[in-house]
Amino acid sequence: MRKVQIITDSCSDLSKELLEKYHIDYAAMNTVYNGETRRARLEWTREEAHELYELMRAGKRVTTTQVPVEEFNTVFRRYLEQDCDIVYISCCVKQSGSINTGHVVAGKLMEEFPGSTIICIDSLNACLGEGIVAIEAAKLAMEGKTAEEIRDAILPIRKTVNEFCTVHSLDSLRRAGRVKATSAFFGNLMGVKPIIICDAEGYQASFKKVKGRQASMKEIVKLMKEAIKDPENQTVYFGHADCSDEEVAQMTELIRAEIPCRDIFTGIIGPIIGASIGPDALVLYAFGEEVTYNIGD
Repeated sequence: MRKVQIITDSCSDLSKELLEKYHIDYAAMNTVYNGETRRARLEWTREEAHELYELMRAGKRVTTTQVPVEEFNTVFRRYLEQDCDIVYISCCVKQSGSINTGHVVAGKLMEEFPGSTIICIDSLNACLGEGIVAIEAAKLAMEGKTAEEIRDAILPIRKTVNEFCTVHSLDSLRRAGRVKATSAFFGNLMGVKPIIICDAEGYQASFKKVKGRQASMKEIVKLMKEAIKDPENQTVYFGHADCSDEEVAQMTELIRAEIPCRDIFTGIIGPIIGASIGPDALVLYAFGEEVTYNIGD
């Protein structure tokens, strides 16, 4: 039986430690700022993250690219040459077109490597929501499951990923085209803080608002407490966009006090998602009730 390699992309925001623990590789996207194109590394340091977010705080525009064809070729080929099959867990197609490029490259490489299998799966999520789908796939690969078995197990759980996020403002999301200008305008009034979720189709949706930063932090913990299933056997994944140590500690304590989870993972939101969501965002992810909310309803 052929070994299966799980591959994700820069949107997954998996840390170096998680990539190594679960034997996951990734195809890198790029950021563009100050006239320079840079590889969106998931292994970036807290100092590198702070530098990027400080540029955004100063009003600099950071743009991003999809995974280039050459990157997919390099990463996929690396494992095909080791006689591995591949399952690629991608950022939601509603937020990145990388999975479409992945499909094209996979088709050509499977012709070049007869008998190989490359399966591309839209995670219906981004950030650590995509990351935890990749982790579940990696656990199955480590158990010796085939690429097809992994696909069949992963497809049903994608909509059970629950995301609850808060930001200081919707300006960065507006500039990146993630929310409408009118939503951003009203979401920024009078200290109102939007609560953002990933809807059933993978769109980022501002679905409620609360007054003040402290209230928004408590609200996303409350919402996760209500949504999570079997918390005693789960890790709650907490991502932040260069928030202060004090705020990170406060958020961690809120989670620990309200959700009886097995563990809490804390990581920095990576350069691709960070370029869209902006500095000081806070986001929680865990598996729970199936997401049925649709921004179009």
